[in-house]
Amino acid sequence: MTYCVGMQIDKGLVFMSDTRTNSGVDNISSFKKMHSWDVEGDRSLTLLTAGNLATTQAVIGLLDERSKQPSERDPSIFAAKSMFQVATLVGETLKEVIAKHGHPQTGKGAGTKFNATIILGGQIAGGESRLFLIYPEGNFIEAGADTPFFQVGETKYGRPILVRAYDASMSFEEAIKLLLVSFDSTIKANLSVSPPIDVHVYQQDSLKGGRKFRIEADDSYFSELSNAWGIGLREALRGLAPFNFD
Repeated sequence: MTYCVGMQIDKGLVFMSDTRTNSGVDNISSFKKMHSWDVEGDRSLTLLTAGNLATTQAVIGLLDERSKQPSERDPSIFAAKSMFQVATLVGETLKEVIAKHGHPQTGKGAGTKFNATIILGGQIAGGESRLFLIYPEGNFIEAGADTPFFQVGETKYGRPILVRAYDASMSFEEAIKLLLVSFDSTIKANLSVSPPIDVHVYQQDSLKGGRKFRIEADDSYFSELSNAWGIGLREALRGLAPFNFD
């Protein structure tokens, strides 16, 4: 399974994704779910993928191929003049890939087996940084003040933390700390989500790839954060007004 988050704050965008794609006693594998395209001074684009691995890899492969050999029928993400156009192109590519696995005449019948969901974020010169959630049908929604972050994959365990603690004015460091707590809660609750965790920080108006790094399972800060969060929760629980049967 998967857990990926794209978050919009005043300073820019923060992306985080795990790398677990399968789980079991003797069947564990990891694949990168974060993909970026950068042209310094012109655009920075980042995709986070969840769902069928063959589908998401095909989408990334087509976007890469068409960026190198674009045509009128298959335009390049580098030719799009706005983030909205990029979201439309990615959505159409995702829909195309899923349809190929369906009925040979109608494109139907694949059901949910080949479905995938994508988070797209970035900025193109002349526009603001934007964040989108793209569905298997190819349509999408955009983040805003009321919905400043998107999650895909195993979203339920880490969402309450983000909802309660998110602040648009937070620094990149604070945003990463918040997301890591969300990931830690998800990892503790679900075996199908696991480090390494990939991180990308995009600074508003930089128009270039930002800090990109990976947090391994044995990372000392992540371990310290996880332990401190557990202790803090227990202390907070003890500090609440006691329940009384009467």
